[in-house]
Amino acid sequence: MRVVIALALVAALAGGCAGKATTVPAGTVDADKFLFESGTEAAKDRKWLNAREYLRNLVDNYPQSPYRPDAKLALGDTYVSEKTTESLLLGANEFREFLTFYPTHQRADYAQLQLARSYMQQMLAPERDQSSTKDAVKEIEIFLQRFPNSALMPEARQMEREARDRLSEANYKVGYYYFRVKWYPGAIDRFRDVLATDPAYSNRDSVYYHLAESLYRTDKKTEALPYYERLLREFEKSEFLELAQKRVSELKGGAPAGK
Repeated sequence: MRVVIALALVAALAGGCAGKATTVPAGTVDADKFLFESGTEAAKDRKWLNAREYLRNLVDNYPQSPYRPDAKLALGDTYVSEKTTESLLLGANEFREFLTFYPTHQRADYAQLQLARSYMQQMLAPERDQSSTKDAVKEIEIFLQRFPNSALMPEARQMEREARDRLSEANYKVGYYYFRVKWYPGAIDRFRDVLATDPAYSNRDSVYYHLAESLYRTDKKTEALPYYERLLREFEKSEFLELAQKRVSELKGGAPAGK
């Protein structure tokens, strides 16, 4: 919370620099409309500070304006589009506030998905901390539960797959490290965990093969065979197909295959 407050103060101070350029001209009719259109136009030009000044003015000073909900969303969008660590945190805060103020708004599904996106854009490589990835998955799951009929569902499913793949890849890489150093019990546990927690993992052919090999090399060949077969059955293309076929031939009584 302190981080968000601090960032908000920074954003407010920075936005103040644009103040003179973004004031409503005297005599303007429908000032809220002017602020919304001006903020939207500035955002299109990636003039983030000016855009936020217009939109913040509308959000803070025109509580009854019909443009206020869309301005709140547009404000969050400017932060997410800027894609800095600070702006993504501020964007997440804007979308959380929107969902608090307008939980039944017709664009609440968009706000929820953008909240998830703010975490998606903070995801790190599989070898690094996956806290943001877990937050992204959590927010996407909320979207899937709350908005099953949303037109944004295909995009949400795609985002879910990307985030879950990142978590599974992180888990797989630990197992693969164990496999490389020949600590097969640890590798087996990790690979099985990947399949248990994410059976639709996009790169599960790698998991099938290395799990099967780990079992094979610890003399658990009966347990290994089904994973080789799943690899052959579920994947038409994989770098492990030929190796898996050799193992299946051996384990079913064909010519022995070397390790």
